[in-house]
Amino acid sequence: MSKINRDSLVESVGTMLEKSVEKKRKFTESVELQVVLKNYDPQRDKRFSGTIKLKTIPRPKMRICILGDELHCDEARSNGVDCMTQEELKKLNKDKKLIKKLAKKYDAFLASDSLIRMIPRILGPGLNKAGKFPSSLAHSENMMGKIDEVKATIKFQMKKVLVLAVCVGHVNMPPEDLVGNINLSVNFLVSLLKKNWQNIKCLYVKSTMGPAQRIY
Repeated sequence: MSKINRDSLVESVGTMLEKSVEKKRKFTESVELQVVLKNYDPQRDKRFSGTIKLKTIPRPKMRICILGDELHCDEARSNGVDCMTQEELKKLNKDKKLIKKLAKKYDAFLASDSLIRMIPRILGPGLNKAGKFPSSLAHSENMMGKIDEVKATIKFQMKKVLVLAVCVGHVNMPPEDLVGNINLSVNFLVSLLKKNWQNIKCLYVKSTMGPAQRIY
């Protein structure tokens, strides 16, 4: 059960969008959900991690690369999606700098299910360390549908601090879609917490360059 008042959430989102229109930027500002936790000890309590697929894609410009077999690479090229074959990956020669550069260039990776088990052997632990180990892509799946699924998925992960931030949309999205994504994100996060709402100190929504709006 959400403790966020829907009317005040709609109002906060409206205010945030108005502020972004007043000071129009040369890029599309993303919208972040910022969370401050309480009654949580990152050293002692179990760290949580979870992913959820939002109704509306929060980051449409997310850069994705396919690490694929010949069939998947052909499909990727015909759809204008960046891809790398097994041979191209081998040419990186487990060079840490090159793999770091690759991990930095893309937001996420998809790998053919025939290739995914070989990734650690070909590339070493680089992608995993960057938190970008590829998701599996089967030939029975629609590649573009899977890419959209990756773009729509956000991750909550507890680290050493009591503050979390995730991208839940952008300022050009219809307000009702933003509200839907925020509600879905908050309720999912609460379900991951040991004491649910008792672990939430406050919640804010914020556009990249705008002031934060408190929603809880």
